[in-house]
Amino acid sequence: MPNFALTAVPLRAKASALAYVVLIGATAGVSLAETVWSIDTVGYPPRAAKVATLAIASANPGDLFRVAEYDSQAVVFEGQLKASPAGDALVADFSAVSTPGRYALVAGDALRSPPFAIDSGVYSEAFRLTLQAMKLWRCGCAVSATHAGETFAHEACHLHDAYHVVDGALVRRDGAGGWHDAGDYNKYVVNAGVSVGCLLKAWRDFAPAITAATDTALLDELRWELDWLLKLQNDDGSVAHKVSTRDFGPFILPEEERERRYFSDWGTAATASFVAMTAAASRTFELSDAAYAQRLRNASLKSYAKLLRHPEDRTPDLELFSTGTYQSADRDDRLWAFAEVWETTGEDDDLRRLEEAISRHADGSQRRRRRDTHSEGAFETTFDWGNVANLGLMTYLESSRSGRSPALVERLRTGLRRTADRLVETAAEHPYGRPAGERYGWGCNGVVARQVLLLEAANLVEPRQAYSATGLDAVHHLFGRNLFGRSQVTGLGHHPPRHPHDRRSGADRVASPWPGYLVGGPNRGPTDWRDDQDDFRTNEIAINWNAALVYALAAQLPDTNDSVR
Repeated sequence: MPNFALTAVPLRAKASALAYVVLIGATAGVSLAETVWSIDTVGYPPRAAKVATLAIASANPGDLFRVAEYDSQAVVFEGQLKASPAGDALVADFSAVSTPGRYALVAGDALRSPPFAIDSGVYSEAFRLTLQAMKLWRCGCAVSATHAGETFAHEACHLHDAYHVVDGALVRRDGAGGWHDAGDYNKYVVNAGVSVGCLLKAWRDFAPAITAATDTALLDELRWELDWLLKLQNDDGSVAHKVSTRDFGPFILPEEERERRYFSDWGTAATASFVAMTAAASRTFELSDAAYAQRLRNASLKSYAKLLRHPEDRTPDLELFSTGTYQSADRDDRLWAFAEVWETTGEDDDLRRLEEAISRHADGSQRRRRRDTHSEGAFETTFDWGNVANLGLMTYLESSRSGRSPALVERLRTGLRRTADRLVETAAEHPYGRPAGERYGWGCNGVVARQVLLLEAANLVEPRQAYSATGLDAVHHLFGRNLFGRSQVTGLGHHPPRHPHDRRSGADRVASPWPGYLVGGPNRGPTDWRDDQDDFRTNEIAINWNAALVYALAAQLPDTNDSVR
């Protein structure tokens, strides 16, 4: 997978948006009346703000719109369409409607939206399905799930993972387990890092609501991946960068892929990411399984020692492979590792090392801010596997341990607040409520979901209803309040992706794609998304995007955000 980057697109680039939407309606077999409405077709919590977008050529500012019960068509609310802040679309605000039910928006005689629900538990099934999707990514075992009357399954796969070189000889070593990374079947430590980091943060922030919704399913998935990660640790504490075939395989089911797979060389980014994941997870499992928590802690400290012995940025030699590289500088991974180790040990030396790393990072962010507008203080408004510093900064800022530098804490608090305020402002100005604004790039849907972590972190530091509300805007965007008027998650909402770049969906005999997967989204302009199996640039699925969506939906479960529910 290429290095992650987002590209800013001027608003004027959307001038042809209506023509594009018309093209979608003409080619996808859906009603044109439905495509011009952009609305969260999963639904809305009763007390939340409820805003939809309508293509500007479809109506005029001041025209009436109605909210009607979907089945009876009884009108329950009337309002006026207003121009979006940039004047490039119309918005319909129906926040006053709070009675649970199934509704549609209507403008004029023909413009009727797809149905949507209003309910306090409107995202509970979406959360369950996206978390289940993580389980369906399991490698090394059979998986099966039924959705909408269709069963999605594969047999145990890749049981012979994997081979590595020892003294010039090829030796098999146990590397079975873990999650398949994306639309392919390889497994990568660095991308596991941001994915596990998001899931651990979800548990830390919303454990009671998650437990009420799915019992221990999230912890079960974390443990499945962590068990595999432990196998990637070498005797000296270094960590292999990935387990992979030499080349990407064809569209076959995973049990049919019998090409030999290999442990790659080790790198400091993967090792630091491993340190962070296992240290943080050791705290997560302390209460439920003390022995497992100690095993994770010991593994983390062993690799931490290796990392300290190698202060250089060691890039793994991946010459053998043409599969995903996931290579980036290790500074951010080290910062995250230092944060999770200090939060685990409380040692003064670990704190000193962490604060030095944070100060360097914050100073670098300040310089970057002069050149690029997506950095605020030490925090980045957009982040993914290639820059996980935000995860470490949040751990440091949310810690209850003593000894932190008051000046550095305040600097981070201010930076986080500014970052969240900027996301709020950007979403408010965007015609589709998108907190990432006009930044598009590889996996940008995952970036939008991951911005909810920043908003919720800011809400912890300084509670503000706008932060949670903007996190909900991100979810609305992914489930249909977007330029395409379509859900971006398979099996959920109106006209979701039917042809994701996913080998299981392409190889099985089931008509529908495997459910609960967020596709990558537009790359590099707002209209640059195609629901096409061959378009891995915009329509692939990946664990880092889904894990971010799991977090974003956990934040919307009943009793997590009462102020916006």
